[in-house]
Amino acid sequence: MPHDQSAVAFLCSLDGVILRILRDDLQLPPCFSPGATFADMVEEPSAERAREFCTAVRQRGAVFDCALTVSVAAQPTALHFAGVVQGDHLLVMAARSADALTDADDGLVLINHEQTKALRSAFKELSLHARRQTVPDRHLYDDLSRLNNELANLQREMARKNAELGKLNEQKNRFLGMAAHDLRNPLGIIYTLSEFIEADAENLNGEQREFVTTIKDTSQFMLALVSDLLDVSSIESGRLVLDRRLVDLPGLIQRNLALNRLLAARKAITIEFDPPPTMPTVSLDVGKIEQVLNNLLSNALKFSHRDTRVTVELTVVEGLATVTIRDQGPGIPAADLPKLFKFFGKGSVRSTAGEQSTGLGLAIVRRIIEGHGGRVWVESEVGAGTTVLFTLPLANALLTDGVHL
Repeated sequence: MPHDQSAVAFLCSLDGVILRILRDDLQLPPCFSPGATFADMVEEPSAERAREFCTAVRQRGAVFDCALTVSVAAQPTALHFAGVVQGDHLLVMAARSADALTDADDGLVLINHEQTKALRSAFKELSLHARRQTVPDRHLYDDLSRLNNELANLQREMARKNAELGKLNEQKNRFLGMAAHDLRNPLGIIYTLSEFIEADAENLNGEQREFVTTIKDTSQFMLALVSDLLDVSSIESGRLVLDRRLVDLPGLIQRNLALNRLLAARKAITIEFDPPPTMPTVSLDVGKIEQVLNNLLSNALKFSHRDTRVTVELTVVEGLATVTIRDQGPGIPAADLPKLFKFFGKGSVRSTAGEQSTGLGLAIVRRIIEGHGGRVWVESEVGAGTTVLFTLPLANALLTDGVHL
């Protein structure tokens, strides 16, 4: 790539004191001399950024294409600096560049570990070569500038690839949502018809009843999976909307527990909840928080043994309502805990009665709770059960309907 051949290259200490000037085609002012600091050579508005550049090079190993303003021929001029750690020094070069790239959030272009190693090695060789020269070496800048421009091209390519990946991800989300939506209706029909047939079980023999039960359970699981996939599609595309209302949270939990106690009865599990006598209303989306409660309670039931207890608690501390769901199941190994809130992040623990799981529920729970301004986490120990907690901010004057995640 063609580039302006006017360049500056120098060695400085790790804290930015100029030690040796390797090249100065721009004939910078006297402030650019050994003993001065890197921040001294730039215009005052860029001084703090120059110090940040030195810090970033020290911390990251290499930084490229940082734009700083320097006085050239008494005129403020933008130069694009690159630096790399070389032993106890920083090797820095600068040049004019019409093609500079500053895609990073802080304007400092970063590179990965392998690229850093390769470029650092190249810089080291170039610097050693420069020290042997009695006059400024034209090839030093040419090679440094070539490396900087090659990195800029790499960053452009990465930005282009990221944009393509973003478009592909949007297409994937649209396809996922359309497929899940189209599957939901026929699956719902299969599930409903299997319930009708099961209700007329006296006209079926044992094998037929077993077939119908399998059809019903499988279609129910697939319906849950399709619903979760629709939620994932909405979350990833940013279309999940919270319809917030002022809600009596203890009453909402009571109603939800009444439904889940029917499922708990199949395994002779007791669900206990002692609501607080008084509590402020909470701003939340009723349907979404019901979804959270159903998911967490169904997990507690799946991983609980027969004749055990699931305890639900509700407390208020410092403007936050905290819901705690505690079971007496086998517990979760510490290595599995980081996987729990990731999409398809299943752990090694198996349900106590062979219940199926999509691996999506807790990831969706996390996004819903965080969308409400709360957080969710798990505390568990193998052999001592599992506790899941989530918080919700109490209602305030900033209640907003239809909040987009």
